[in-house]
Amino acid sequence: MEDVASLAYYGLYALQHRGQESAGIAVNDDGVFSVWRDVGLVSEALPRQRLQNLGQGSIVVGHVRYATTGSDAALNAQPLIINHFKGRMALAHNGNLTNSLELRRALEERGSIFHTTTDSEVIAYLIVQERLRTRSIEDAVKGAMDRLEGAYSLVISSPTKLIAARDPHGFRPLCMGRRPDGAVVFASESCALDAVGAVFERDIRPGEIVTVGRDGIHSDTSHCGTAPKRLCVFEFIYFARPDSVIDGCSVTQARQRAGAFLAQEHPVEADVVVGVPDSGLDAALGYAVESGIPYAMGFTKNKYVGRTFIAPTQAMREDGVNLKLNPVRSVVEGKRVVLVDDSIVRGTTCRRTIALLRRAGAREIHMRVSAPPFVAPCYYGTDIDSAENLIANQHTVEEIARIIGVDSLGYLSLEHVKQLAGTGEEGFCTACFGGGYPTAVPGEGQKDRFSQKIGKQHMEGSSL
Repeated sequence: MEDVASLAYYGLYALQHRGQESAGIAVNDDGVFSVWRDVGLVSEALPRQRLQNLGQGSIVVGHVRYATTGSDAALNAQPLIINHFKGRMALAHNGNLTNSLELRRALEERGSIFHTTTDSEVIAYLIVQERLRTRSIEDAVKGAMDRLEGAYSLVISSPTKLIAARDPHGFRPLCMGRRPDGAVVFASESCALDAVGAVFERDIRPGEIVTVGRDGIHSDTSHCGTAPKRLCVFEFIYFARPDSVIDGCSVTQARQRAGAFLAQEHPVEADVVVGVPDSGLDAALGYAVESGIPYAMGFTKNKYVGRTFIAPTQAMREDGVNLKLNPVRSVVEGKRVVLVDDSIVRGTTCRRTIALLRRAGAREIHMRVSAPPFVAPCYYGTDIDSAENLIANQHTVEEIARIIGVDSLGYLSLEHVKQLAGTGEEGFCTACFGGGYPTAVPGEGQKDRFSQKIGKQHMEGSSL
């Protein structure tokens, strides 16, 4: 037994960028589970006394949440704990199911009682149903995967085993490492392995189930190769930390490659290249190196303000920009500035950023975006569920340039975004950029589909 809760805490701190709405840890001490989860950042949701109260154990599961199905309320925090007569189970899920509504209705018709408004609970109940008629937890996960559609990277603790599973498309990343004492660690990104002193060993393959038990490590690859690989390319553009390596590709190198492609596609005469912290910095450096235009740090970032893109409301995103960034006047005043950012989703955040540069005296602003225009909703774990909220879905590039207040605007092409990994293989999901959906699209994909008001359900034909 050891203080595994503290190890999970360090790992979650390293993954804080992936979700800021809630955090939780479940410790397994020989089949007895202790769990604490709450809303807020890791430091807020998991205070020291709560960590100590979790005690020691041999298995631990942790989670930071970025809500794509269900609200950011405390009831939706993870890991989820499920009790059944064959034992308990803790589950953490990254991703978003595309058939969760149909699965949940079927489960409810058979008597399942849901306590959250997340699709993660659907996964948990399916696994439990399978577990009640199979010989092992890994067989239960395997059976549940036959019914799940969409994006899911899972880490699960049974009373005696730790399991990691990744959907057959591999939409979301998942990797494995090992600590010096031999302990196996699974994480969404390799930076979390570094934080807990683990050495990266490999990525979990799309469709793979890896089980760690008293008899060693076992891999089930029966779902591997059943669907084309479609890692979310937005992991490289925005989500992942720059020091992570995902599916064999450095995030930093992928972003610098994007910047170089941008310079080739959209050259401009300018005095300085500036990146929007954080995920725009590497792309800006790549643009500068390729174009020969000097690179400079044009913004000072308040390190105590989180990521505005994944703030749960538009008002919070807008307020966060003013608190988060401040331009360095000496860098931009009187200059023709190439401003590089990772994306334009709704347009509000970048418009405020550009206004800051104008007030600091920038003479010209030429914006370059290290992603193609967002033109379609995402159903695989990015909170973009309505085309009407996407500025590129409603306006041309020239119109967007006028709306956000720049002298010129250039996006990375879809052809080049598929080459970010530098491997020569496509393997990316680019549905949000108009690249086509790898799975069937859900009829109801709203974030609040499990918590709608009665009147809305009635209007949409749901039984009451």
